[in-house]
Amino acid sequence: MPPTDEQPDGPPMTLRLILVRHAKSSWDDPAQDDSDRPLNARGRDAAPRIAAWLAERGHIPAEVVSSTARRTVETWERMAPTLGECTVMRRDPTLYHAPAQRMLEVLNHCAASPVLMLGHNPGIGEFAARLLKARPDSARFTTFPTCATLVADFDAGDWSEVGFGSGRVVEFVTPKDITG
Repeated sequence: MPPTDEQPDGPPMTLRLILVRHAKSSWDDPAQDDSDRPLNARGRDAAPRIAAWLAERGHIPAEVVSSTARRTVETWERMAPTLGECTVMRRDPTLYHAPAQRMLEVLNHCAASPVLMLGHNPGIGEFAARLLKARPDSARFTTFPTCATLVADFDAGDWSEVGFGSGRVVEFVTPKDITG
């Protein structure tokens, strides 16, 4: 019997996004170009701790898309040993200080799930807020500090179907929330 409106042909597919702001970067060299700033000691510590937290919860990305800035690439390099170095990783120069709309356009062209997206504030914080139906119960969400991580689910069959206001919070964490 063909499916009807009363008989769906199965549950909707769920796509998962892991949204990560780059870890804390160094300001030691004021003459250094912003896109070339490396992680500082705090950032080098935070990225693998966030990766371990994600892995403990089973949030393992199938696809990673990152800004080309050194601090975002280094954040992934410190996360990759825990989350899977064989994960498809794509560097997208348009994510460097991208606004929320551009981040959505990049996400809409992703192919796998879960997607881990690495970016910068203020765009990544705005993107996180606009993606969700309801914000997480965390005062830190509004500032989306360095290495803040949002895990969100979307009822969609393809990333091209995802829009603002359609995501559900699964988890939100900052490095300060993780003990150890």
